[in-house]
Amino acid sequence: MKTTLIFSASLLVLTACSGTSDVSNRTPKGNPNAAVVITEYADLQCPACRAAHQSIAAPLVAQYGNQISYNFKHFPLRSIHRFALDAAEASECAADQGKFWEFVDIAFERQEELSLEALTAWGETLNLDMAQFSKCQKSHARRDTVLADYKEGRELNVGGTPTFFVNGKNVPTGYDTLTEAIDAELERLTQRL
Repeated sequence: MKTTLIFSASLLVLTACSGTSDVSNRTPKGNPNAAVVITEYADLQCPACRAAHQSIAAPLVAQYGNQISYNFKHFPLRSIHRFALDAAEASECAADQGKFWEFVDIAFERQEELSLEALTAWGETLNLDMAQFSKCQKSHARRDTVLADYKEGRELNVGGTPTFFVNGKNVPTGYDTLTEAIDAELERLTQRL
């Protein structure tokens, strides 16, 4: 039994960095089982996304807490942001170690410093297992995860960042517009009970 558990755990760790899956290990903020789901498509090198992270995302999670599931999806605008794809991949490598949101926070806080070297430094700041993090980054093990988000965004007609959805409906970017949409969804769900 002990050998089986060790083998299973080892297999899980190898799968997490193998790049064979486009499933992310990131978890949503708030309540992952909430009936109201907010999805943000963002680029970690986008100044507007940085502003939205501070003035929209954080306040929404603080205000609604467990009433919402706040999900982040990657939409790297590679044609204008040189390090967007690298940063997205690094955040997913951090997610493999349970530090996705912490990495996103650092990436937005220190966006002006964004470079390949900065990505490594941010991993060290988060006390990640740097051998695992470096291997994940260098092998581009999480590129498929990021590109799956991007493809999904394109299918939803995301054209720029940040773009927000509430329960699958595109909502104009803004704290007030999002709170209105969330409140409407919460009321609709309450009336159904």
